Amino acid sequence: MRIAQALDNFIFPTAKFTKCKFADGSHRFELHQQLLATLNAGDLSSAVKLPPGENPYEFVTTNIVFFFNSVNLLFDSVSDFCTPETCPVMSAGPEYKYLWADGKNTRKPVSVCAQQYVRNVLAWTQALIDDSTIFPPQFDNNPPKGFKDAVKNIFKRMFRVYAHLYRHHFQKVVQLGVEPHLNTGFKHFYLFVREYNLVDKRELAPLAGVIVQICQEYAHDKLGIPIMPFLQIPHQTQR
Repeated sequence: MRIAQALDNFIFPTAKFTKCKFADGSHRFELHQQLLATLNAGDLSSAVKLPPGENPYEFVTTNIVFFFNSVNLLFDSVSDFCTPETCPVMSAGPEYKYLWADGKNTRKPVSVCAQQYVRNVLAWTQALIDDSTIFPPQFDNNPPKGFKDAVKNIFKRMFRVYAHLYRHHFQKVVQLGVEPHLNTGFKHFYLFVREYNLVDKRELAPLAGVIVQICQEYAHDKLGIPIMPFLQIPHQTQR
């Protein structure tokens, strides 16, 4: 896998994130091609299923790279409108605010603007994927120590980017003609995290209404959280 070199600093004011790729002919490249073929056929439900005989950790890793690229491109489409002035904190509406901490450079959670939070998430994710002690070139039957926690944290923070896009930039997404890509991308993301229980149900609450609208056949009885208007969701600050 060839991934752009991650930055080590807490603040990434000029960070640019390249598309993650797999080496041609590698097993993950083949998995990625299979995933693209299934998605191009419009079969999101099958796309999230573990292929027969496949190593689940290889499959999850391949999907992490796919979702990383998707989130990167979606946020890039509205990044000019997500500024420290328009979005001074990372949030999903007035009810949910997110603090940044990476456990390494920033141990104490701090408030940063939404643009900075997303940049930090992208750089932090790249650094994790590049870490061969967590994401080795080839998996055995058991994942490395820290793999499961890393995967859950990655998907939790990717979800927050989706939540910010829907709650704060959806009108601009529609104006730019990106709405179909956002909706399809998020539906695929939701089905994947639901299939493997990668994001806690409470974390999904900021987009409960969106999930019910675009994932009706999956969400209502399995989301496991009360569906309520956004303004009735209690205030929470999370990291």
